Amino acid sequence: MNDFLDFNSANNQYSVPEKLDTDGIRNDLLTRIDEALHYLLPQGYIQNNCFYIGDTEGNKGKSLVVQLQGDKQGSWFDFATNQGGDFFNLWAEVRGYSKNEFPKLLTEINEWLGNKPTNRKFQPVQKLPPMDILGKPSAEWNYLDKNNRLLAVVYRYDNDQGKQFRIWDIKSRKAKAPDIRPLYNIPGIATSKKIILVEGEKTADALIKNGFTATTAMFGANAPIEKTDWSPLQGKELIIWPDNDEAGISYAERLSKHLTNICSFISVLSPPDDKKDKWDAHDAVAEKFDIRSFLNTAKSFDPKLPSFTISEFLNDETPMPEDLISPRLLTPGGLLLIGGAPKVGKSDFLINFLIHMAAGESFLGLKPPRPLRIFYLQAEIGYHYMRERIKKLKVSKETIAKASSNLVSTTNIQMILNDNGVDTVYKTIAHNFPNQKIDILCIDPIRNLFDGGAPGSSENDNNAMLFFLQNRIEKLRSMLNSDMGIILCHHTKKIKKKEVEEDPFQAFSGAGSLRSFYSSGLILHRPDELDSRINLYFELRNGSSIPRKIVEKEDNKWVELNPFGERLVRKTYGEKLDAERDRKAEVILNLIRSESLKGNLYTNNQFAEKFENKEGLGYIDSISRRISVLSTKGFIKFNRNFSELGISNIRSKYGILCVESMKFISPDNEKINIFPTHYKSPNVGTVLEVKEPIIWPKNDEEDDV
Repeated sequence: MNDFLDFNSANNQYSVPEKLDTDGIRNDLLTRIDEALHYLLPQGYIQNNCFYIGDTEGNKGKSLVVQLQGDKQGSWFDFATNQGGDFFNLWAEVRGYSKNEFPKLLTEINEWLGNKPTNRKFQPVQKLPPMDILGKPSAEWNYLDKNNRLLAVVYRYDNDQGKQFRIWDIKSRKAKAPDIRPLYNIPGIATSKKIILVEGEKTADALIKNGFTATTAMFGANAPIEKTDWSPLQGKELIIWPDNDEAGISYAERLSKHLTNICSFISVLSPPDDKKDKWDAHDAVAEKFDIRSFLNTAKSFDPKLPSFTISEFLNDETPMPEDLISPRLLTPGGLLLIGGAPKVGKSDFLINFLIHMAAGESFLGLKPPRPLRIFYLQAEIGYHYMRERIKKLKVSKETIAKASSNLVSTTNIQMILNDNGVDTVYKTIAHNFPNQKIDILCIDPIRNLFDGGAPGSSENDNNAMLFFLQNRIEKLRSMLNSDMGIILCHHTKKIKKKEVEEDPFQAFSGAGSLRSFYSSGLILHRPDELDSRINLYFELRNGSSIPRKIVEKEDNKWVELNPFGERLVRKTYGEKLDAERDRKAEVILNLIRSESLKGNLYTNNQFAEKFENKEGLGYIDSISRRISVLSTKGFIKFNRNFSELGISNIRSKYGILCVESMKFISPDNEKINIFPTHYKSPNVGTVLEVKEPIIWPKNDEEDDV
């Protein structure tokens, strides 16, 4: 120890640098005593309002004690050397100043306090475990701001009493949690769009080391939500991964509600049923769990169920929201599902439809309130063919001009609407509509962009379809515009005419959850493949039903037909269709007759399969329907005497097709007359036995077939 230890600054006889206030410097120094001690003696620690260090050389230990509070604040004593003094004494001893160098000591302290500009580079303050009494920390985690400046340190101690945590707050230089607690890994959050929130720093680190951006709040599920600064998550997509216990699940729910207006999209993971209690992301990494696939199972969070009393409904006089497409076909925040069989003209219909909506004009009686901003995400038509279709449109130049800047379309993109796909679509729309909210996002078709979350999932799986709708489609809506309308295009399966009449919307392919999700549906159905007319069927959840429309494309322009007077308006075309049906009927009757002379007999299905796309008869279904009509009208009857005709192993509801004046060449080359044994009842459609005499329709009736 040097002789400076005997110096009492209050009674010193040495000169003080001009303009330096000794008492003021002492007061300032004691105000920042914690910080000053860690600057001078970085190996020390704080416990019970005292600072402990081994000696003035800065070695670890407990011999030297500094009082941090009370009347003796700043006083120190080294029990090993039986020496002590005030804080000025301690600073001088540590820095090596002699008694004669007090002015230099005071100048250095003043500069360290920041009361005077200085070029001196002091060594940085170092963080230290605040509770050495717990032993050596088993782990520590730095909480940094977006500029990588240290805000706080969390220490973990593992001893006989189990694991314990202590926090060192850099700003206050005290062993406590900051008043407003930062999130972990803020620098990573700042540069990422999607964040995974877990419980605990160790768990977050496990994900970070595997390429994910993860964070946690101090104390995990036990963190007071209101004391944490969540602002770094503003506009971010958040996936909450709770521990597999009740506390974790409850925390995820409370946190989701709290962050609803901060994050752009929130989804929550449900730990698999077969996982142990408290299973978390750290366990998942350790067992090499498929984390990326698991993240895709996260379900979007709905903060609360909208609920209102009857009185609230009755007393609410606010105006109804304006339809995006009236009458109630697409409402704000609604989803319209459009479907049709292949080659029905769905894409062409859709292009015309969207152009008119973008121009703010009516299309087949469907009206927008104003020109709508629309992004058409289509994945089937290539650039050149899309260009060709648009140039062939019979739409006025005025309509095109109105729609030109409001409708943006992709060409046949090759992508999946997964996380990367969603982000790409969002950025593309933001680029095309800068600083504007779009009104409608149209996706055509679902199957080309479908992502059900798990590998191998299909659009026929209800869970996969719900994942696609909730975590892909609704996610885009939440990112772009919560009131945006969605139009999804989907293919339909073949169903019978009677089923179409009863419920056309059962024709939608894929999972049944799709139909339960949409707010309105539109089916394009062509009853007769030789007829260009298309029936439009509507299903509305938010309004009165729209009557079926009959439409047709004439000269590249879609028109609505009058269902009652259409034949008068289109008499020539109707006569053409009648003539074609008559021709098919005549061909079928003659073929049955001529084939029997060759020794060939057919049931309904056999004949349709044999002559599909021959003689201009079309597909199997078309031939079967025409035979059914001819049977009902009596031009075709049936023979069930299979044994007499030398036929076996025939399974048919009706029997062999039989027409008037039909002869059969037997195996012995004999010409045998074939007469019907049964006929189809025109009233009930059942098969009845023929009674003598056999009656065939007159020739003049064939014109109506």
